[in-house]
Amino acid sequence: MTDDRTAGRAGIPPWTFLLIAIAALILATAALTATLIGGWNGGRTTLMSSGGMMAGGMMPGGFANGAGGAGTANAPGPGGPGFVAGTSAAPRVIQVTAGPGYAFRPSTISVARGETVTFLVTSMGPLVHEFMVGPADAVAADATGTPEVADITMMTSKSLTFAFDGPGPYAFACHADGHYEAGMRGSILLVG
Repeated sequence: MTDDRTAGRAGIPPWTFLLIAIAALILATAALTATLIGGWNGGRTTLMSSGGMMAGGMMPGGFANGAGGAGTANAPGPGGPGFVAGTSAAPRVIQVTAGPGYAFRPSTISVARGETVTFLVTSMGPLVHEFMVGPADAVAADATGTPEVADITMMTSKSLTFAFDGPGPYAFACHADGHYEAGMRGSILLVG
């Protein structure tokens, strides 16, 4: 006599159930990431900075101070009325999202000539990223000594402060294995 509870499972290997569970977890993570990036704008939360200190900041999607993307309608950009450029004593904070995948958001950032900016970079998705900023040729070459933060893991943030006091052009990129080659880079427009 056949037991009805085991008859349907007899030909399915146990690892199949594990693969289905992993695929469901990946899909759920992707859906959550897409919701956080595209749907949530504003609010404040606590994020990790590069020094391991806790710092209040807006979640990805709520870019601050004219960085671009959602949430900038009320923040004047460089050259606009009411814009206040960041200084070494009070840098302007620009939020950047790394991922999901091999992209930065925003991919183009405007800064005032001579301005000091703190980039708050948050990694979204399972990939580990880095953020390098500086002269475009040094960034493209992944030159030693170019300012960068590494090992930005999923749903964590690190910060990097940079003064745009040279002639430019400037850029930013991720040089984790294969990321730059996949297009993970952006440009910085000098205004003024």
